[in-house]
Amino acid sequence: MDSSPTTAAAAPMAAPAPPLDDCLRLLRGERDEQKLAGLLVAANACRAGDAGAVRKVYDAVGPRFLRRLLNTGLGKVEGGKEEEREAYLRLALTVLAGLARVPEVAADEGVVSTVPLVAEVVSKSADPAIIEECFELLSLIAIASEDGSYKFCEAGVIDMIFLQISSLPDGSKCIELAINLMRLLVHKLKFDNMSVENLQGMTSMVTCLARLFAVLHTAVKFDALHMLTILLSQKESPLHDLLRSMPASIWESNIRVGITAILQNRVVSSEKLHALLLAECMMSILGEDWLSEDCKIQDTQNALPVDKFVLLVLESARIEVAVLLNELAYLKYESSKTSQTDEAVCQKQRNLAILFSLIERIIKMISNASSGEGAPSQTIRESTIMQAITGLNETISLVLDFLQDAKDHGQRKGDDLLAAARIVGSYLAEAPYACKEKIRNLLEFIFSIEGQDESSPFYSICFMLPMLSQITMEADGCITLASFGGYKAVIDCLVKMTEQDGIDNGSMFLACDTIINFMSNRKGVNIPVDSCFIRLLKALVTWAGTTNASSVTMTASCLCAMLIDLTSEEFLLSCSDFDTKTLGSLSELIVRSLQQDVPDDDEEQFNQKQIIVSGYRRWADRFPHVKNVVEQHVSV
Repeated sequence: MDSSPTTAAAAPMAAPAPPLDDCLRLLRGERDEQKLAGLLVAANACRAGDAGAVRKVYDAVGPRFLRRLLNTGLGKVEGGKEEEREAYLRLALTVLAGLARVPEVAADEGVVSTVPLVAEVVSKSADPAIIEECFELLSLIAIASEDGSYKFCEAGVIDMIFLQISSLPDGSKCIELAINLMRLLVHKLKFDNMSVENLQGMTSMVTCLARLFAVLHTAVKFDALHMLTILLSQKESPLHDLLRSMPASIWESNIRVGITAILQNRVVSSEKLHALLLAECMMSILGEDWLSEDCKIQDTQNALPVDKFVLLVLESARIEVAVLLNELAYLKYESSKTSQTDEAVCQKQRNLAILFSLIERIIKMISNASSGEGAPSQTIRESTIMQAITGLNETISLVLDFLQDAKDHGQRKGDDLLAAARIVGSYLAEAPYACKEKIRNLLEFIFSIEGQDESSPFYSICFMLPMLSQITMEADGCITLASFGGYKAVIDCLVKMTEQDGIDNGSMFLACDTIINFMSNRKGVNIPVDSCFIRLLKALVTWAGTTNASSVTMTASCLCAMLIDLTSEEFLLSCSDFDTKTLGSLSELIVRSLQQDVPDDDEEQFNQKQIIVSGYRRWADRFPHVKNVVEQHVSV
C-alpha cells in the first residue's frame, strides 16, 4: 500500500457521493488505490445503516483487504509514512465498525477474524477516539454470534484488550465501552464447552477484573464486583479448576483488597452482600483457609492484616444475617400478604442462603485453625479464634430464635428454615453442646422441617447427625433424643439414605453411630421393637451388600447385632416384611464381620467387633438359623 488515503479522500468530499455501484466497482478494483477510494465512499454508505448496501460493500471489499489495512496501520507491513499508517488504521476501523452494525456481517468469519488485530490496536494506541472505535467494533462482534464472543478467548486477546483498562480516565467513554464489552462477554460465554486454551483467556478476564475491583474507587468497582461474582459463582465450573492450578497469584490478593474496601465503607447493603458472596466463592474455589491466608502483595497500603480481615468478613456477615432474619420474620408473620411481599421474601431468602453458606465455611475455617489442620500460611491468632467463636455463638442463637418464631407460627416448611437448620447443624458439629437449652427445646421441631420440594423431613435430620452422634455418647443426649421419639426419625432417615442412588457413606456412618450410641447409653429408656427396626435391619443388610469395605461391614453388623438382641428369630419371621431371604443375608453379614481381621490401630472397628461377639453370645440361641450359619464358618 503506497497510496495515501488522505489524497484519495479529497475528490469524494468535494463532489457528491457517487452511486453505490460506482463505489462497489472501486472496491472490486485490482489496485489498492481503487479499493481505498471505494472504502472512503463506503464509510458513508455503512453509516447510513442500509443493511443491503452494507452487505454488498463487505462482499466487494472482502475481509482479506481489511485485515491487510489493519496490519498496515499497525506497522506490520513495510512502507508508508507513520501519518499514513494512522490514516489507514482509522479508515479500517471506521469501515469495520460500520459493517459490523449489520449483525449478519458482524457474525461473518472474516470480521470475527479481525478481533486479535483490533485487540492489538487497543493495547498500542494512545488515541481515545481510536480506542472508542475499537471497543464499539468489538462489542458489535461479541453480540452478533457465539463464534464472535469465543474469539476473545484466544491466547492473549483478552490481555491486550483489558490489561490497560485501569489506566483509562475515570468516567471516560473508553472505560464505559470497555466495561460494557466485559459485561457482554461475562454473560455470553459458557465455560462448560470451552477448551483449556480458551479458559486461559477467561483467567485473564478474572485477573483484570480483580485488579479493577482493587484499585478503582468509582462505579466501575461495583461493575467489576458483579462480574466477578457471576464468573466465580458458577458451580463446578472448569474455570475454577484452572484458577486453582494457577500459582500464588496477585488476583487473589486484589479480590481481598476489593472486598475489604466494600465492607469497610458506607455502601448499600446489596453491594455488601455481593462482596460477601464473592468471599464465599473464593472459599469455595480455593478452600476455606483462603480467608485466613497471609497473602503478600506489592501495594500493601490497602491490605488488611489477616486477623482483621477474618473478623471483618465474619462481622459483616453476622450483621447482614441479623437484619435479614428480622426482616424475614416481619414479612412472613406480621406484614399483609401481597404478591410484592412474596417476592421480597424470596429475595431475602436467597440472600440469607448466601450468608449462611459463607458462615458455614467460616465455621470450618475456624475449626481447621483451632485443630491445627489449616494451611501452613495461616497466621490467625487464638484471640481472633475466640472472638470469632463468640460472634458465631450469638449468630446461631439468633438463628435458633428465628426457628422458634417459625415453630410458634406453625411454620415448618420452607428453604429458609431448612437453611437455618443446616447452619445450626454445621455449628453444632463443631460445638455440640452450644446453645444447649435452646437446642433441647427445638430439636423435635428441627426434625420436622421440610424444604420447599420435600414431601417429608429428611435433610433437616441429616444436618443434625454430626451433633447427634456426639451428644448420644452421654445418657443426657440419649434422653433428649428419646423424649420425642427422635431416634425413630434418625432410623427413618438412615433407611431413606439406603434407598437413594449413590449412598452417602459419610452420613450413613453418622446415623449408625447415633443409633449405636443410643442403644449403648440409653440407660432405662424402653425401646419397643416395631416396624422401624425391621426396616432398619433390612436397610443395613442392603447397605452392607453394596460394598466390601470393612468399615461398612463392621458398622452395619454391629448395629444389627444390637438390634436383634432386642428380639428373636421367631418374632422377626412372623413379621410380614421380614422373610427367610433377609434372615439369610443377615446371617452372612454377621459371618463376614466375625471373619474380619481388624487392624491393631483401628480402635473403632475393634470396639465394634467386641459388641458383635458379645451380642452374638447373648442372642445366638434365639436365632437358630443365624447360629447354624455362623458355626459353619467361624468359631466364636
